[in-house]
Amino acid sequence: MFIRALIRPKVADIKRKKRNNFNVKFIPSTPTTRRRSFFPKAVIILFLSCLLFPVLQLNVNAPSFFYSSQVQALYDKERAELEKQLKQIEAEIAQYEKILATTKRQKVTLQNKIKELKSKAAKLSLQIKSTNLNLNYLNNQIDDTTVSISKTLEKINRTKENLADSLVVLYQLRQKPVIEILLANNEISEFFDYLNALNRIQEKIQDNIKELRELKVTLDKQKEKLESDKEETQRLLTIQILQKKELEQTKKEKSYLLAITKGNEARYQQMLADSRRRANEIRKRIYELIGVKTQVTFGEALDIAEWVSSKIPIRPAFLLAIITQESNLGKNVGTCNRPGDPYSKSWRVVMKPSRDQQPFLQICRELGLDPNTTPVSCPMRDRRGRQVGWGGAMGPAQFIPSTWMRYKDRVSKITGKSPANPWDVRDAFVAAALYLTDYGAGKKTRTAEWRAAMIYFSGSTNPRYRFYGDSVMAIADRYERDIATLKQVASR
Repeated sequence: MFIRALIRPKVADIKRKKRNNFNVKFIPSTPTTRRRSFFPKAVIILFLSCLLFPVLQLNVNAPSFFYSSQVQALYDKERAELEKQLKQIEAEIAQYEKILATTKRQKVTLQNKIKELKSKAAKLSLQIKSTNLNLNYLNNQIDDTTVSISKTLEKINRTKENLADSLVVLYQLRQKPVIEILLANNEISEFFDYLNALNRIQEKIQDNIKELRELKVTLDKQKEKLESDKEETQRLLTIQILQKKELEQTKKEKSYLLAITKGNEARYQQMLADSRRRANEIRKRIYELIGVKTQVTFGEALDIAEWVSSKIPIRPAFLLAIITQESNLGKNVGTCNRPGDPYSKSWRVVMKPSRDQQPFLQICRELGLDPNTTPVSCPMRDRRGRQVGWGGAMGPAQFIPSTWMRYKDRVSKITGKSPANPWDVRDAFVAAALYLTDYGAGKKTRTAEWRAAMIYFSGSTNPRYRFYGDSVMAIADRYERDIATLKQVASR
């Protein structure tokens, strides 16, 4: 994970060069010859005093580009402690999962349900704690990488200045022809001093060029690591929002049960019986799609999902669960780039410039939308208020512009509408279904759907983000039960 300094193995060589560079001997000229040899000696002295010493001194004291061995050891210790804490938390989570599995197999009673909700809340609290530990570690890494980038940039600027000085001296040394300098010196050693100085300045130029190349490679790696850490932080912050939301819902459900039943089993059983008459409530449930101008009921959303399922091999409940997860993350969905938003929330700031800005402009142009007032998602911000990762996701399916460009023609072939619109509910459902089936959701197995959901979220199946996949599958299970209830009522 940590890249050691490129320059550290060369310190001994640099020190040796430093000693050698001051071994140049000058044979003093006589008063008669001093006037004739003034130019080459003056240039050489200027070269040695103004160039070599500061350059060599800089190299000896050059900073590490990532971390020193002491800092590396500190991070190794910190990582080991983090892994120890996470392992302990994961063991506790596993225990609560066993309790939950056992409770679900037991008879449906009020006591068992309360026990289940308590275990679920305890498990969620531990998961939030685990996410916080990872976020703290990432924030420290981001801080140190940022400092490291600043030091590398300073070193690049100093090396460029040294290179410029070297080129100036080289230019000055080459102004007089070699034969003229040779004839101007009575001592042949003075001529060779000049040649040595010329060779050394050319070597130093080559060293500076090589060093700049190495610094550029180091800087690119540092920036790449910083970008990766910020993206991971963004995903973990999203997971944290989901965890806190589910914990809040679990506590509310527990409080609601106790308030309605007053601890009475008969009342709880009556409530279960009443749940069979939920069909009308389900049909009227508002299916909130933040960023879409019109709301649709659950029934309407289900109709769209089933239509998509007839075109693309995907389970309607699973597709609805993905869209729900993506479009109900609160403030992070469609709250940037709206009319009246400040420049800090415009697409020019929140979207990744090299990846999404040009595709976004093209999408808006094709759809006749104003790119300055079309809502997109905001990037996440950490507890210090710093932006982490990038925003710019569009519509119910939360596609970033560059990804939408890869799918819009395929969407049009299915819907018959061109160009496809990421803010349109039907187009968004189709795009999400295509993406998910590209990554195996068409198999319709629990494992395949979980894997597709994970890739939809992060492009990987990193177990650190498993809460997202687990949450999607839990939502899909609830929707599957709702769909079954609707079909049961419709068949009567």
